[in-house]
Amino acid sequence: MLFDSHCHLNDDQFADDLADVLTRARAVGIKRIVVPGVDVASSQRAIWLAEQEPEVFAAVGIHPEAAKDVPDEDFAQIESLTSHPKVVAVGEIGLDYYWDAAPRPEQQDVLRRQLELAERCRLPVILHNRESTADLVAMIESFRGRVTGVMHCFNESEAVAKRCLDLGYYISFGGPVTFKKADDVRAVAQVIPADRLLAETDSPYLSPTPLRGKRNEPERVALVVAELARVRGQDTEEVARQTAENALRLFAKVTAL
Repeated sequence: MLFDSHCHLNDDQFADDLADVLTRARAVGIKRIVVPGVDVASSQRAIWLAEQEPEVFAAVGIHPEAAKDVPDEDFAQIESLTSHPKVVAVGEIGLDYYWDAAPRPEQQDVLRRQLELAERCRLPVILHNRESTADLVAMIESFRGRVTGVMHCFNESEAVAKRCLDLGYYISFGGPVTFKKADDVRAVAQVIPADRLLAETDSPYLSPTPLRGKRNEPERVALVVAELARVRGQDTEEVARQTAENALRLFAKVTAL
């Protein structure tokens, strides 16, 4: 019983063999997949996929790399999309100071508007963070008790994890938890409370060891779960079940496995 809580099946890298990708995912026991959007078009594509495939659910949002000069019409379209029955979150949203594709104040404004949207729609958020931890955590702390969600592909310190957990957020780990030099990520994964732990692939990116560098796909969430089980000293099936149950709790609109 596996749940890939973050997978970009709407990416062009899956255009030619999506059916095969999903067949492989089903073969390893994946029951549910959340596909986030990064702008209006990819959010619409995520919904289209969710309509075609029973195990696929969508999230809608504007990624920080798409946050430059966002027209009001785009925010209105994202809000309209949240009413779809298979839209389970607002995301992927957040801040990214590594690429700085949009000015930082503009990124912050786009994030704030989408957190307000999530509050209005009573949906969780899927948060992206790259070299923007202080500002991102300050932002979500300003929405304490109003919005929660998941810290996607977490690679920050235990202290940051504790602040996010205190705000009600879940912590999700992807392929990097398997990387050879990721002892710091594994140390954090070891101490996350069992009822707040999620697993993801972030496909087509960040393929886990031993397939690092290749296009990632949802079947490899099994490798992430196996590594989480190893570092936590738990049975793999137990971690698979727990992370799936946690995802179902967070993404409340997802139908039961």
